[in-house]
Amino acid sequence: MTTRPRTPRTLRTRLHTLRTHLHTLRTYLRRTRTRRLRRVLAALLVLFLTACAALVVAYRMTGIPDPHPETVSQSTVFVDAEGDYLGRRGPVDRQDIPLEQVPRHVQDAVIAAENRSFRTDSGVAPTAILRAAIATVTGGERQGGSTITQQYVKNALLTPEQSLSRKAREALIAVKLDRTRSKDDILEGYLNTVYFGRGAAGVESAARNYFGVGAKDLTVSQGAALAAIVNLPSYYERAGADAKVTGTLERRWVWVLDAMAASGAISDRERTAARFPAFRFYPPGDTDGGRQYLIDAASAEAADRLGITEDQLARGGYKVHTTFDLGLQDDTAELVRDRTPADTKGVRLHTAVVATVPGDGAVRVLYGGADYAHQPFNDAVDGAVEAGTATEPFTYAGIRLGEPLTGLPKEAAPTPMRLNSAYATVAAGGTYAKPYTVTKITRAGRTVHTARPETRTAMGEKETAVVTELMHGSLGPDAPYAPYAPGTAVKPVATGVGAAFLPVTSHAAGAGSGPGARTVWQSVYSPRLALTVALFAERGGKPARVAGLTGEYPPAEHAALQAGEVWRLAGSPGTEGPAAEARAGAESEAEAGAKDGGEAGTGSKGTGEGSGDGSGSGSGENTSSGEGTSEADVTRTDPPVGGQGGGVVPWEGAR
Repeated sequence: MTTRPRTPRTLRTRLHTLRTHLHTLRTYLRRTRTRRLRRVLAALLVLFLTACAALVVAYRMTGIPDPHPETVSQSTVFVDAEGDYLGRRGPVDRQDIPLEQVPRHVQDAVIAAENRSFRTDSGVAPTAILRAAIATVTGGERQGGSTITQQYVKNALLTPEQSLSRKAREALIAVKLDRTRSKDDILEGYLNTVYFGRGAAGVESAARNYFGVGAKDLTVSQGAALAAIVNLPSYYERAGADAKVTGTLERRWVWVLDAMAASGAISDRERTAARFPAFRFYPPGDTDGGRQYLIDAASAEAADRLGITEDQLARGGYKVHTTFDLGLQDDTAELVRDRTPADTKGVRLHTAVVATVPGDGAVRVLYGGADYAHQPFNDAVDGAVEAGTATEPFTYAGIRLGEPLTGLPKEAAPTPMRLNSAYATVAAGGTYAKPYTVTKITRAGRTVHTARPETRTAMGEKETAVVTELMHGSLGPDAPYAPYAPGTAVKPVATGVGAAFLPVTSHAAGAGSGPGARTVWQSVYSPRLALTVALFAERGGKPARVAGLTGEYPPAEHAALQAGEVWRLAGSPGTEGPAAEARAGAESEAEAGAKDGGEAGTGSKGTGEGSGDGSGSGSGENTSSGEGTSEADVTRTDPPVGGQGGGVVPWEGAR
């Protein structure tokens, strides 16, 4: 079958028809344009209203959640008598403080670094939400840039997951939070929860970890540095220890300060005067092992004072002000560590040191061990040390003890704290003061407990004077209190090198002597401080002899050296009261003895025959019973303790 070719007329007809249809369509569209536009606008309006309605419903249905348990949980901080940081207890390093305790320049620094429109915005940053949405859809890098309100919601109320739904909920809660709470409330919550690195959550902990001060004491420079750290805390936490990190942070610190100056938060003069601050070294050294003994004692006492458990105390965000002298405590720990030889054949030497304030009971030093991780047991508080002759001064005729010292003379193994409280009672003229470690407890800036000394009369004044005179060996038949213990004397101090370091009122004691020495006690006191040092040893958990474990010096002199050096580190406190009178008499007697000995003999050592006057024939070794110790008795050249001209001076190598 043959196909007939199309003629030009047929093509023209079809083209004409097509043009006619197009014209008709254009005419139709032109005539219905307005109607169609209205329909599109109506559809968009419906969609918009639906979205608005959904947003309103979502807003009303979205509640402000409670903070995470870990956000509410705080740590309890312990400080020494001067307010210096001692340590903390608790699951997180965080403490809530009211906004008024955060300087305004610190608040402004954080606002300049994180959200400059904070005071005026609605709690959200639409551009940040849009950036996050685009990044999530396209798989790009995760975006931040949230407002302070949004950051607070994310940190304290929501999880940190990166998703559109979480971001949308964050925005809704932020808006609601901004409408229902003041800006100051939001800023306070943010500053108490934001992470600063170094394990510190919240500005109070951050100030302590980076600068060793409380938030209220932060300077403009320090506040700007903390504000700069918030952006990338895990990186900036090594500021001060890593030169590269420190340099990067300093540039951001400059940027924060410039923003503060531009906004009027600080003056041009303050900006010019600002200097990049010094940071505490990070990570910190292993210096708080021994301090845990102090925290243990203070924690137990604080919990008891508040009527709560120690776990509740640790999580409660308290600040416990203690009685400890941290400088003296650390010096004592260093002294003991340097003086204690290594374990010998499995035998370990223990040293306990207690220092308290007579008549008050405040514990200044509490050295109970060298390594809390290996020995959490506190030798100073809980260690039962064989008394030997340590309680001897309280056993003489006529000396009556009141509670709680009544049973002390019969105790075979008192604790160092127990014996110290007895000698502190003597130093206070008979007033017993219960030892305590906590002076005040605060929470969120409010004082919740204040300690008061618990005292009672446990000895008469005459009886304490008798004990003091016994310490000096000056109680003869003509002494005012001779009827109490006629013709008696107590060994005052260790003879030899140890005597050079001790004040007049001291008592050397122990169980066993020479190669059989099992324990050594050295008690020293004045009206201002009572100090007790105890040495004992153990092998495999069983008592052992201390003889042979104290290195260069015999145990008694070793203890005397330690007690004397701690006393010197404490500033040789107190020369008034009965001790002063005894000291004056002993010094006069020693001077007279030295003079007589110099005239009578040509040797370098006197031979006090127990006469108590320190005189000697000058022909041989000292055989004094300890009742009259002259300057010559304590002179030694290895190590040297004699100054020029034979004067006795503390051995600096003791530290």
